[in-house]
Amino acid sequence: MDTEEIIKKAKLWLSDTFDKDTQNEIKELIDNDPKELLDRFYKDLEFGTGGMRGIMGAGTNRINKYTLGRNTQGLANYLIRTFPGKSLKVAIAFDCRHNSKTFARSVAEVLSANNIKVYLFEDLRPTPELSYTVRELGCDSGIILTASHNPPEYNGYKVYFNDGGQIIPPQDGDIVNEINSVDFADIKFDAHEDLIEIIGEEMDKKFTDKAVENATFYGTENRDKLKVVFTPLHGTSVTIIPRALEQAGFTNVHIVEEQREPNGDFPTVESPNPEEPEALKMATDLAEKVDGEIVIGTDPDCDRLGVAVRDLNDKMVLLNGNQTFSIMVDALIKKWEEEGRLNGKQFVGSTIVSTPLINKIAGSYGVETKVGLTGFKWIAKMIREAEGKQEFIGGGEESFGFMVGDFVRDKDAVSATLLACEIATIAKNNGSSFYKELINLYIKHGFYKEHLIAVVKKGIEGANEIKQMMSDLRNDPVLEIDGEKVTRICDYQNSVCTNPVTGEKEDIDIPKSNVLIYETEKGTRVAARPSGTEPKIKFYFSVNAPLDKIEDLEKVEAELDQKIKRIITDLKL
Repeated sequence: MDTEEIIKKAKLWLSDTFDKDTQNEIKELIDNDPKELLDRFYKDLEFGTGGMRGIMGAGTNRINKYTLGRNTQGLANYLIRTFPGKSLKVAIAFDCRHNSKTFARSVAEVLSANNIKVYLFEDLRPTPELSYTVRELGCDSGIILTASHNPPEYNGYKVYFNDGGQIIPPQDGDIVNEINSVDFADIKFDAHEDLIEIIGEEMDKKFTDKAVENATFYGTENRDKLKVVFTPLHGTSVTIIPRALEQAGFTNVHIVEEQREPNGDFPTVESPNPEEPEALKMATDLAEKVDGEIVIGTDPDCDRLGVAVRDLNDKMVLLNGNQTFSIMVDALIKKWEEEGRLNGKQFVGSTIVSTPLINKIAGSYGVETKVGLTGFKWIAKMIREAEGKQEFIGGGEESFGFMVGDFVRDKDAVSATLLACEIATIAKNNGSSFYKELINLYIKHGFYKEHLIAVVKKGIEGANEIKQMMSDLRNDPVLEIDGEKVTRICDYQNSVCTNPVTGEKEDIDIPKSNVLIYETEKGTRVAARPSGTEPKIKFYFSVNAPLDKIEDLEKVEAELDQKIKRIITDLKL
């Protein structure tokens, strides 16, 4: 789209379809800031792996009343067409971000104007509670206004289907087609107030009860003795997690007071992302002060969590998502085994960029690991397709998300927090620790070490750079990684795995995605994946080595760290 077309597109926002404030904002950009105008109109916001996220402001490439309204009108049209004659119902939740409550109300008004019953949460709530609510109330869809851990200027919009999982093909494509056929003038903003029902406390109780039921094990003693430090990072988890911990019996909880209050500016952190040690520094500092044994930090919409525990030197360390995922999977399968519930018809869910250790752990119990694309919507799809044939134990991914059981069909930091504390308590009761239990997994299955690099490339130029990087990796493939022959290149966009040594090819039987994974003869893996929600490309590294005894941990870990560094240098990243 050239500059003239973009200005023409922007001038459409000067019509009476848009409110005066929006018209004035666009006029100011046309007159004084052509570069910003270009960024706001050169494309329309699109659904990615986590829905739609963007910077707030006027324009088609921004989150605002009209882009959200257009999406919602398209969703309404889709639901009416898909379920003709049905009394439709949609649940709506929102997080702590600026404008989330206002946007949620506006979305509710559009749906009600289309004669759709709306259940709107009275105030901010965790994303997993929205997933639960969709199924609990028999809704046809669900929407949450959130931008997860993105910076304060962002907001977003996730859509769920009637199974409680985020939308996937073909629904997402059909909804996008409906959205694309909606003109801004077609959006129905005149609410039918009698179709909007406010919900809150009653749903909180049901959701909390289910989280405690699924994530704590009957008969575990001394939960009140575990010293827990918790931070919501100014997000929604403060509305549920403290009460869930108390209900389960974890009463020795210290909350980071400076981060307790919800605040869309996230004033005490550079980024409210529990993947980053700096985001949890106040929590780990408090843990040192109160002699805490486990630190839990959640992202703003409470679907992901970071877990820090004491290592062999009694130092508080933040585990990566693969480590937490691994120990949680092992604990859940072990529970099923102890209860005599394993019969060969169970599975766990993982992703193509998560640690191969999950396959090893599950396989040792005779449990299948289903592997899908990045994003919990694909794990939800696995569950739906397995209904009546297989039982879902749990699932997760490397980016600090986990799902316990089937009562929620999205990543859930509430039940995952309870499970992490339960694991720590059981280990403590047995004279062990959370960290030692992780090391025991490495001794049993091999030490798998993962690392992630995210290369940020903003704007139009950045998008083109990311496209070129993926093109180079496809058309001029790496054939050797750290002296190991590459024996498998999986291109998920072209749905084929190739052995560059033998030339053998194998079809990939999962949906297409712009991901490339290199695997070597010794199990080293390098994956490249452009983010679906942020202007970045991610590189995932996985290396492994045997670990014979706990005393060798530091030595083997140092060797694996050096190996990852060499690979990064060789790839010029």
